[in-house]
Amino acid sequence: MKRRFLAAAIAAALALSAPVNAPALDTEVESFDGTDIVTHFYPASGLGPGDKAPTILIGHGWGGTGEGADGSPAPFLAEGYNVLTWDARGFGGSGGTVMIDHPKFEAKDVSALIDFVAERPEAKLEKPGDPLLGMSGGSYGGGIQFITAARDRRVDVISPTIPWHNLLESLYPKKSTKAGWDLALIGVGIPTSVALGVFNANGIETGNQSEEFYNAVIGGLGTGQIPEEEVDWFEEHGPDFLLEKIRVPTMIAQGTVDTLFDLNQGHRNYLALKRNDIPLKMMWFCGGHGVCNVDADGSGALADSELVQKRRLQWFDRYLKGNRKTRTGPPFEWIDQNGEWHGSPGGYPLKHAGHLKGTSEGGPIPLAPGTNPTSGFLILASPDPTAPVTVPFESEGGEEVVGAPTLRFTYSATGLSTTRTDGLTHIYGQIVDLERNVVVGNQSTPIPIKLDGEDHTIRASLTRIANVAPDAGFELQLVSQSNLFDAQRATGLVSISDLEARLPVTKPRKR
Repeated sequence: MKRRFLAAAIAAALALSAPVNAPALDTEVESFDGTDIVTHFYPASGLGPGDKAPTILIGHGWGGTGEGADGSPAPFLAEGYNVLTWDARGFGGSGGTVMIDHPKFEAKDVSALIDFVAERPEAKLEKPGDPLLGMSGGSYGGGIQFITAARDRRVDVISPTIPWHNLLESLYPKKSTKAGWDLALIGVGIPTSVALGVFNANGIETGNQSEEFYNAVIGGLGTGQIPEEEVDWFEEHGPDFLLEKIRVPTMIAQGTVDTLFDLNQGHRNYLALKRNDIPLKMMWFCGGHGVCNVDADGSGALADSELVQKRRLQWFDRYLKGNRKTRTGPPFEWIDQNGEWHGSPGGYPLKHAGHLKGTSEGGPIPLAPGTNPTSGFLILASPDPTAPVTVPFESEGGEEVVGAPTLRFTYSATGLSTTRTDGLTHIYGQIVDLERNVVVGNQSTPIPIKLDGEDHTIRASLTRIANVAPDAGFELQLVSQSNLFDAQRATGLVSISDLEARLPVTKPRKR
């Protein structure tokens, strides 16, 4: 049963499909380097002869296509927008190599699509060649919005859902490897980057995956380390270094249970864009690349999705159509584990009212390669019943924990890695909701450990979480390995002492 839910979650997170029955103009747009991009243009509902409307570009997720773009075009069409979707470079029927939303490739593809929109008679223009235009879409279709808006000033509004800030940090945090996601991304990406191109009505346009990405995945899974020669390639993508160039209203939606592009990625994107003094909003919802564990009967998840879509339509109505009376909700909204929404009129980051604290003398964490981890699954963390080090937090119940847990401890570690050459291994920290017996947000965080036998005192931040403290309280677990990450590759022992952990608490702000 659990495998079936995981498979469904991966499919939903990576290639959400919502077929559209509205008539569309299906064509190909030639990009800057001659690559043909399969394109679908839908005129807004109810347009009469000579009528014009703003246009929304919706990008699809990894392994998806324009015909099954993340988020159906239907709501936008009904609200009076034209919609354009496309098969991203290397996917579906489009040609070229998948460059993972590279500013010198996929961003230029979108500029060619904007040129195409500017020639459509249904498109409302700000000036010749410059359509009134917004962008929407999730994951891969979220990342493309940042890099396009940073280099093409014709983009007027963006609403990226579950995007990343830095690919290297997302896929290889703290020099670890998210083995489950590496396998999932390769597995989902191959069918639409090769097979579907054969069925292109205008001739075979078979795309392919980038060699650098394959090398990184193979290296990470084979040795535990990403090959050094691939690091610079990942750093070329952004959008971290491009965000200072974005000057358009931006609404970010990030998933509280997203273990690929987690809340840290949304946090960093928001803070970078905040410096640009633009209209800015962020929502933390139960979804994304992961398994939602909010409200087991599903009603909370449905309400969650409906609110995000409602806010997205409000955002475009306010900032693309220019309806100044349209309200878009608080600058920051987030959902807790009970399906309750909270809002911060003062924006983000929240002001903390204190911390929940936990202390422990620590203990030994054995390192043993080849053993089966008792924590985590392919794309999510889970409580470890055999966790060697645990720390309970003092809590009265009901506190709102929003932000990054922090740890301080001293350790010494001895051992030998079977394949790594950098003298490092990792242990993993995770916060457990004892009432529901789940890891908060499904998040486990790698903590680099030096295998040199020396004493080290470190401060570590875990992945951000959003949770109302349950009556049973929280517990920190430190474990030697997790199925969410690469297998443990060292034989040895980590001795932990003087451990202190904190969870940030904010003032209640129910919506």
